[in-house]
Amino acid sequence: MATPTLNHITVLLQEAVDELLQASAGADGAYVDATFGRGGHSRLILSRLSPQGRLQAFDKDLEAIAEAERIADSRFSIRHEGFSRLGELPRGSIDGVLMDLGISSPQIDSPERGFSFRFEGPLDMRMDTTRGESVAAWLATASVEHITEVIRDYGEERFAVQIAKALVARRQERGPISTTTDLAQLVADTVKTREPGQNPATRTFQAFRIFINAELEELEQALAASLLVLAPGGRLVVISFHSLEDRIVKQFMAKHSKEVVDRRVPFAAPVQMRLKTLGRIRPSENEVRGNPRSRSAIMRMAERTEVPA
Repeated sequence: MATPTLNHITVLLQEAVDELLQASAGADGAYVDATFGRGGHSRLILSRLSPQGRLQAFDKDLEAIAEAERIADSRFSIRHEGFSRLGELPRGSIDGVLMDLGISSPQIDSPERGFSFRFEGPLDMRMDTTRGESVAAWLATASVEHITEVIRDYGEERFAVQIAKALVARRQERGPISTTTDLAQLVADTVKTREPGQNPATRTFQAFRIFINAELEELEQALAASLLVLAPGGRLVVISFHSLEDRIVKQFMAKHSKEVVDRRVPFAAPVQMRLKTLGRIRPSENEVRGNPRSRSAIMRMAERTEVPA
């Protein structure tokens, strides 16, 4: 078995922090790193804040919390919560929100976390191992229909029905799947064709991870909350790594960057735009060469507009 490497390279590090700190408050502002991870973005933000600046982070992962506790800086604090709790911050109190939606390399490369088909480990995949059920526990009782829906909708897997049927058949014959390697082998035996260079289990593992952590639902909640907590002139910076996430972010920013007229009340004032989109950035060729995991990243930026009186 390959030996995992637990180093993490933060994607779009300089670009994300540059965009975030272009908020109107600049270095004196209050910022949120909504997905602390291993702290690459947070540390760079802190290095560029003034003594008056503040940074609050969120993360569900206990290992991330332990890493954050190594930062001895009175301007910094972290909450052991998912970033959907962003809306609990005071309204209009934040000058910039950064969301890096990628899973960290230590999470992927730690066999005991169960995120990767490359290493044998328990089929867990929970970001927060203190809450909720593991993938293995869910698969022990889930129906063919539910498994199919998850693999199809979150993995965009065209063989979702076949994989779901194979999982339930295996459960009935020999008991439920409980390890990463067993799941990867079952998918490989079921999926006969795949894009060159892609492991047959890639889409299934992605689907189960997204589902068990309610990642897309949490993203939607956090984006909605950002509109409440961002001050006028504040920045929203989001880095996504697959099409499902990016579609949600793109549509959210587009929706709130235009005036909305209620055609049922033609003389009513239009609902004012709440964001101004600022484009997108992809990793450079040099970054992708140095960190192949960055190749799918897309960073989108927007600025909170003035809130009408």
